Amino acid sequence: MLKGVGVTMALPFLEAMVPARTAWAKTAANKVRFVAIEMVHGSAGSTAFGIKKNLWAPERVGREFDLAPTSLSTLEPFRDYLTIVSNTDVRNAEAFTAPEIGGDHFRSSAVFLTQSHPKQTQGSDVHVGTSLDQFFAQKFGQDTPIPSMQLCIENVDQAGGCSYGYSCVYTDSISWASAAEPLPMVRDPRTVFDALFGVGATTEERAERRLEDKSILDWLGTAVGRLNRELGTSDRARLSQYLDDVREIERRIQKVEASNTSGEPRALPGAPVGVPDSFEQHVKLMFDLQALAFASDTTRVFAFKLGRDASNRVYPESGFKGAFHSASHHQEREDRIIDYAKLNRYHVSMIPYFLEKLKNTPDGESNLLENTLVMYGSPMGDSNLHNHKRCPLFLAGHAGGSLKGGTHIRAADGTPMANVLLSAAQAIGLEMNSLGDSTAAVDLNGVAETTV
Repeated sequence: MLKGVGVTMALPFLEAMVPARTAWAKTAANKVRFVAIEMVHGSAGSTAFGIKKNLWAPERVGREFDLAPTSLSTLEPFRDYLTIVSNTDVRNAEAFTAPEIGGDHFRSSAVFLTQSHPKQTQGSDVHVGTSLDQFFAQKFGQDTPIPSMQLCIENVDQAGGCSYGYSCVYTDSISWASAAEPLPMVRDPRTVFDALFGVGATTEERAERRLEDKSILDWLGTAVGRLNRELGTSDRARLSQYLDDVREIERRIQKVEASNTSGEPRALPGAPVGVPDSFEQHVKLMFDLQALAFASDTTRVFAFKLGRDASNRVYPESGFKGAFHSASHHQEREDRIIDYAKLNRYHVSMIPYFLEKLKNTPDGESNLLENTLVMYGSPMGDSNLHNHKRCPLFLAGHAGGSLKGGTHIRAADGTPMANVLLSAAQAIGLEMNSLGDSTAAVDLNGVAETTV
């Protein structure tokens, strides 16, 4: 750790931290990390037309799959790290009783990582299940300063009732420490930055630091200089790159805050001052913060919620200017399904930035992408029908060698998505035999050279 007045910065893995030429020196940094990313409202590829046109899942299974027609096309540079599992269902997001009919948007997010059915209530007696990220945090989170972090892009309420008799916490959180304990999602990159680097003990102290218009590195100058004198050439280069990354992220946050307090009209007038109006800028800041946290082993697990059910946010950079929720209710019209696929492709196109960042970040004798499992999916299938069949899902990264990648697995009809999450749990080191409504683990390294 580097410490200054009111600032504490965890260091990345350096060769000087372990004895040379020992077994531990080769493996000390190779800890598996886990990121779960939810994008709401399913995919265009979950419709009958979308399946026919391969708008989500590739036509071929096995290793000779073609991503070009799919919403995953921007992942082509990372196909060797990619494990696509298509045709799985999320039954526990469906309505079990008559009063639950129509409430799919308001219970689905709570099901994504728990794969459990939420209790219909608008009170404090919420109940669903422990989420996969929190099983991971409970086993490995005690080894890091922050057991886990939960991030989001859209506004969340975390209080009161939403619609169809469901508490808003079911809609606003994908991370559950226990069946009755939803964890709040953090939207503001400044809040994440301050948490990672211990900037000030209170809100007032952090605000005072920002008014001084100084970088956190200014408070650590003496400590950095002292440490550099003790490091070898490669370690000094690694530390310099890490500090440059920290400073660059800090500059971008400061720029956003300056713009948002300039008096100019905002696209998101109700958002915190540290939240960019640009979706892409916001997502990339959050990904950069996650990569820094992994590099310094501040935490090893993130839950990241890219959207909120029923949001009508517009994503003009996608090539489609319509509102998200409205577009997802495409009435099964082929032209509108194609428009919705543009939104799906745009959302997935955020992921290669993160994967590249992880791949370029050293982790012992390897890199972070080799030692990370990134899971991206949705608990909904065809959003127009509010169903939960053939839900979109893919994994990226080699999870410390547990996953080979470079494959598309098409599950048998009726396979629970929970089976894939159970397999993912085992790949990242959890000794679990079941999760939610799982029936069996899936062989994530399996190859089947057939077509449908």
